[in-house]
Amino acid sequence: MASQSANVWVLLGLGIAGILLLTRKLKHTVRQDLGAFIQKLQLLPPPQPAPPKAPHPLTALTFALSDLFDIEGHVSTFGHPDWARTHEAASSTSPVVSALVEGGATCLGTTLVDDLAYGISGENKHYGTPTNPSVPARVPGGSSSGAAVAVAANFVDFSLGIDTVGGVRVPAGFCGILGFRPSYGAVPHVGIIPISTSLDTIGWFAKDPHILCRVGHVLLQAPFVTHRNPRQIVVADDCFQHLNVPLERSLQVVIKATEKLFGRQVLKHINLEDYISAKVPSLKEHSNQNTNGELKSSSLKLLANIAQFLQRLVVFFRQLYSVIIINLLYRHEFKLKHDEWMNTVNPDLHPAVSAQLHGKFEVSDAEIEKSKSVRSDMRAALNMLLKDDGILVIPTVADPPPKLGGKEIQSEDYQSRAFRLLSIASLSGCCQVTIPLGFYDKCPVSVSLIARHGNDLFLLETLETMYTTLQEQADVASKAKSSRNVVSKEESAEIAKEKGNQAYKDKQWQKAIGFYSEAIKLSGNNATYYSNRAQAYLEHGSYLQAEADCTKAINLDKKNVKAYFRRGTAREMLGYYKDAIDDFKYALVLEPTNKRAAAAAERLRKLFQ
Repeated sequence: MASQSANVWVLLGLGIAGILLLTRKLKHTVRQDLGAFIQKLQLLPPPQPAPPKAPHPLTALTFALSDLFDIEGHVSTFGHPDWARTHEAASSTSPVVSALVEGGATCLGTTLVDDLAYGISGENKHYGTPTNPSVPARVPGGSSSGAAVAVAANFVDFSLGIDTVGGVRVPAGFCGILGFRPSYGAVPHVGIIPISTSLDTIGWFAKDPHILCRVGHVLLQAPFVTHRNPRQIVVADDCFQHLNVPLERSLQVVIKATEKLFGRQVLKHINLEDYISAKVPSLKEHSNQNTNGELKSSSLKLLANIAQFLQRLVVFFRQLYSVIIINLLYRHEFKLKHDEWMNTVNPDLHPAVSAQLHGKFEVSDAEIEKSKSVRSDMRAALNMLLKDDGILVIPTVADPPPKLGGKEIQSEDYQSRAFRLLSIASLSGCCQVTIPLGFYDKCPVSVSLIARHGNDLFLLETLETMYTTLQEQADVASKAKSSRNVVSKEESAEIAKEKGNQAYKDKQWQKAIGFYSEAIKLSGNNATYYSNRAQAYLEHGSYLQAEADCTKAINLDKKNVKAYFRRGTAREMLGYYKDAIDDFKYALVLEPTNKRAAAAAERLRKLFQ
């Protein structure tokens, strides 16, 4: 009897404990502000002017701002309690914030950023991670996570954030809202905590494109001008090839909206990687670096490393390691600004931030200057491409928002894929707007439009013109996809492969690559799809990609003769002659009558006798 009584008390105790844990969990889940705000406050606008004067341009709008803007009498946290503890309250309010309030908007509070506003996940180990209203189980994106969540959850009409290497664009994409990164220098940086002075921009979020534009007119201090439509929409096909969203739900939405609004003649397709390689001469010496016989990096990856480096060099000037390019500027400048404070306080940081800021850095002044020169060349290249009336279309991010608490976003592969896209505007200083396109696989989808440096109002006006049609086309694509779900992924992959084969026959190499990439997304374990894409890459002159695809095909099918022959061809073009001979010989082992493999092996053998 005593034993039964004890068991009852144990069960009762466990039940109460479970209720308490569940209550705590629910309290966290239903937190009214979703963890977006650091401090609630009110900055009220001045009274409206008497008629006939026009009302303030931002009348009746509310906003929030990331907690690194100066507000008189307020201590910014910069995403870390040690920063707030070791700094004094601001003696004045940032001119940008004052301009918005004087323009008629009411500020409702400050919002959370990543630790020291350094990162793209939106996770913060000290204050908690804001809940992503679009996908609560996934990260909101950073560094301006709270500002994005405040808009996505309708707490405010718009909000301010800092975009250094994606701080506004990433959370906008992850939360399914609009995000604008202005041209570098278009909005003064006075009154903010700097992250990377040559990359920082003050950006803003909204759900309504008209509000995004109204805020732009105030912050850009530019009068309304005669509206003009873009004369050219330049699609960066290669940037969409490895996107984890089907092309019909991303790129095709933009293409169809463009055709409907402006006509097919304004569309232009390019390989942005090739364009940058040709038009940014300061990248050539980086791309010529050779490690173990392999080219070290593509031009977009080099750009990503430069921007990250420049940011990082503003905290530990003594310890820089030689990665290749947004790494250079991003880290470099962060270290320069905050080195003394970091060494004195030794703050406890999120593992992802700590890994970035505590890694060894060894780099020469010459390498720093070379990295900085890339910015000028990049701006000139994109200005030449887009001119006064062109728009570049790229994905905002390559992957959906990772799950909360996961380590995917910390992986080198994830970071590389993200920064290749984010570095384009960061290093060129061009303006970029993130546009939501609904959902795919329960996660937000977005694309980005980029205009040349200084063409901010043109980009905002283009957004207003295209937004409704983009949403209509996204909705059509979503419904069409739903109706096609009866077709298996394998069947869809075969259809995409056949389209790729036809494009290849028509010598449309880039189009063929796109179709084969679609087939691979639908069925990633088919060696033929990789081998076929490799052949298209060979015709396109993309030999590294061709080699990688052949290797994947061979791993899936050890007897794929075509993959061995094509890899041998790619390696020959790259100068890896010994490996090429081995591939041709193995193709002959599998298919002794293969005359092309025999001829290629014999040609190389004679060449190196």
